[in-house]
Amino acid sequence: MTRNFVTVRAVLLGAAALTPFVGSAARAQDAATVAAQAQATDSTVDDTGASAEDIIVTGIRGSLQSATNAKRDAVSFGDSIFAEDIGKLPATNLAETLNRMPGVRLNRDINGEGTQVAIRGLGPSFTRVLLNGSQLQVASDGGTNGGSANREVDLDFFPSELFTRLDLAKSPSPSTLEGGIAGTVNLRNARPFDKEGTHVTVVAQGQYTDTNDKFSPRGALVASHTTDTFGILVGVAGVKTKTRVKGFESVGWTDGNLSCGTDCTDEGGNNFSWASVVPANAGHGLTAGDPVDVVATSGLTADQLSTALIPRLGRQSLTEGTRSRVSALASLEWRPSDELHFALDGLWAKSQRNYSKVNMNWQVRNSGPGTSAQSTGGMIPIDLTVDDNNVVTSGTFANSSFFLEASLFKQTTKFWNINPSVTWQPTDDLKIEASANYSKSSFFREQPTWAFQTTPQSGVDVYYDNTSGSYPSITSNIDLNDPDSGTWQWYRQNIQLVRRKTETKGAHLDVTYGDDMFNVKVGAAYDRATRSIRAYDNSTAYQLSVCGTGCTGDTGSITTGEISQYLKSSSVAGFIVPNFDAIKAATNYASYRDSAPETRGAVTGGATGDMDEEVMGAYFELNGVTTIAGRDLHINTGMRYAHTNQVVTGPSQVGTAIIDITSKSKYENFLPSINLTYDLANNIKLRASASRTMTRPDAGQILPGITFSDPSALTATAGNPDLKPYTSDNYDIGGELYTGGIGYIGLSAFMKNIQGFTVTTSDEVTFGSLNIPYDSLLSTQQNALTDRSAATGVAINDLAITVNRPVNLSDLKIKGLEATWVQPLDFLVKGLGFSANGTYLKQSSSSGLVATGVSKYSYNLQGFYENNGLSISVNYVWNDKSIAVNKPQNGIANASLRNDARGQLDMSAGYQLPFLNDGVRLTLDVLNITNEVIRTTFEYSNAAYSVYKPGRQVLAGIRANF
Repeated sequence: MTRNFVTVRAVLLGAAALTPFVGSAARAQDAATVAAQAQATDSTVDDTGASAEDIIVTGIRGSLQSATNAKRDAVSFGDSIFAEDIGKLPATNLAETLNRMPGVRLNRDINGEGTQVAIRGLGPSFTRVLLNGSQLQVASDGGTNGGSANREVDLDFFPSELFTRLDLAKSPSPSTLEGGIAGTVNLRNARPFDKEGTHVTVVAQGQYTDTNDKFSPRGALVASHTTDTFGILVGVAGVKTKTRVKGFESVGWTDGNLSCGTDCTDEGGNNFSWASVVPANAGHGLTAGDPVDVVATSGLTADQLSTALIPRLGRQSLTEGTRSRVSALASLEWRPSDELHFALDGLWAKSQRNYSKVNMNWQVRNSGPGTSAQSTGGMIPIDLTVDDNNVVTSGTFANSSFFLEASLFKQTTKFWNINPSVTWQPTDDLKIEASANYSKSSFFREQPTWAFQTTPQSGVDVYYDNTSGSYPSITSNIDLNDPDSGTWQWYRQNIQLVRRKTETKGAHLDVTYGDDMFNVKVGAAYDRATRSIRAYDNSTAYQLSVCGTGCTGDTGSITTGEISQYLKSSSVAGFIVPNFDAIKAATNYASYRDSAPETRGAVTGGATGDMDEEVMGAYFELNGVTTIAGRDLHINTGMRYAHTNQVVTGPSQVGTAIIDITSKSKYENFLPSINLTYDLANNIKLRASASRTMTRPDAGQILPGITFSDPSALTATAGNPDLKPYTSDNYDIGGELYTGGIGYIGLSAFMKNIQGFTVTTSDEVTFGSLNIPYDSLLSTQQNALTDRSAATGVAINDLAITVNRPVNLSDLKIKGLEATWVQPLDFLVKGLGFSANGTYLKQSSSSGLVATGVSKYSYNLQGFYENNGLSISVNYVWNDKSIAVNKPQNGIANASLRNDARGQLDMSAGYQLPFLNDGVRLTLDVLNITNEVIRTTFEYSNAAYSVYKPGRQVLAGIRANF
């Protein structure tokens, strides 16, 4: 009794010390606590008094039992997934595995594969991802289309076969590395003493994708051996996927640059100009050279036509090629005594994407009267109809133009990490843990583009129908799949490259003194991360050599008359495609690629530059158990301190030269937290948590300099090295009712008050003030500026450019509820059960902007059966609609990009063959059974921004354990 009074007084004194930092409600919980407290689940006593070590539970139930035990033993809010769960449910990578947790949402690549995770209403950059408790960075850039320049980690890079558990902490403890306002994910790789003895696991699968009717190989081999004191584990996993994804893209929606008079307001856009005089071959009874009243031909009012929205580049898209990934793991453990443990983990991975992407663009963006060889003369709208939002629903567009945009995507990502650690417990009350980590990662993206345009003013009509379907129907009076029609000319060429590098190093020390009733934990951490993103572009010189001055095709390595030799029809795409190899050989492509000079912006539109971030941290943590009303109260409290030194460097144009501009900053954060768990009954846990967390500013937004990559040459983006970190005061309350075995019902409510949320401010400047030479721009930008200058009579250097810059001006509040129910149904059918979880989120901000990717409602349903060697699991994940990218978009102030609601149904089955000591199992996984598409819209439900059709996948194979 005396011990309890001493314990509670010490803990409460520690909590009181945090009051100045936490305010009225100091909050806490921990991701690392979830991980640490779930270690000893083998001897957990259930509600009936039976020890879990009396019963050996394997398979789906075994993994769910481990997850339930980990949740019950943890003081903080969080969830865990264990190896059996990962290995036997539809999970091709770690992102897909985490998607089964409540409050987790996936960012998906165009092929449907999960890449990054978003937690509790905040994007992937607000989630801290750790590898064995240490920092993790990978140089990859977010998938096929790329563009990620922040702190996201692409989890599709890591195979589930080499990991034994994933822990998600939704509330922090002082010992958890800072940086994740949304939460902290800890990836724990396999180690030899996870399963003592000698073991070999072989996984071999064939993967069928119905979009291309192709089979792809997947496989893994993991072998381990332990003696009394030493263990070694090695593993390798690989996959080579043949991909084909069809879709529709718009690159945004816009209206024409047309005055609507004095009694209306132009909402922006203005990415093209209508014809002012009738172009040649326009047809429809119009006479070339006559003035044309496009308001009259459209059938709309001037007000309607000036804001009528159509796709900027409405296009059918085809992406196909291969994605390969090879990963290797080596883990050593040495346990010379019960008190001293050493571990050394090494992970290596390499991923390659070799894709081609062809788009047949309806050329709206930048179209209009002009003097370049690519100028179209402007479209003439005929008999248009619009809806209440002024989205065009039908009509004919005379004097249209198309261009084929054909790109190669060659991406290579490499990663390796080494992580030594030691645990020493010299006495029952003293435990010392030390670890270090060092990693390197590199990424190279090669993306050349060749574009071919229908001859301007050649009588091309577009027939447009947006009255049904998930995207508009855009058809024409010409055959776009005929390379010999004589209608094709050069539009542009690009050679664009991106190189990214990351390097991390760190050392952590943790000391715990005390016992399970009360202990004090202190620690220190040093972490340093460097990152470089550099872009290279040789488009101007290459284009001049290929198609001559102005890309007229009169001269160059491939003249206009020779173009048809390098094009071919495609039954798969439905339009012409190029012979990539022939074009590269004829144009000396490799030489221009290898000599590409550095440029300011990446091909994906992101900022470039370098970042060096050094963090020194320390913490103290108190853990205790006391008794209130005869029941245990578990307390975890303390504070973490972090000091950050940041050096950022960005390339900037000064005259004709590119120089690096460097900016330095430093800041410190005090991050208190408290977690409470009360055992209301043997099977009821009540929890509460309060904390302050932080996420460092967007790494892409703090790079100095200006990125001017808009093809319409209307907007530029400026970095802000003075951005401060986001901070959040967080509060959680909840609990669980444990129904026995794997079963429990859980409910939690949470709130995050985030300060320093960034908003975008816009300033109008002249092009000349950007100090960017006209000759350094892409040809599309040059043509856009030249045509706009001619149309307005304003000199190019005096043309208006909108510069967007991020600033810390806003606060954001997120409130949410999470519910979970895991229940065996043996009373109905032995082996039957289900797991269900759902999340509700509501957000508000002073600016009206919101965190992107936040679904108001989401849920995950899993039904399973496991008995007599047969296991079947059916999993359905559904996410409500959400904001994908905040407004403004394409110069339209009130337009955001929005994700459609989407659900995905997967199935996993296995059968254990009744021989070879039950060591061989047949497996079958079916992903995206209902063939759901991935769709994003431009503000309005009938304005499709992109639609991708990843198709279904079937994986069949064998898993053997020896």
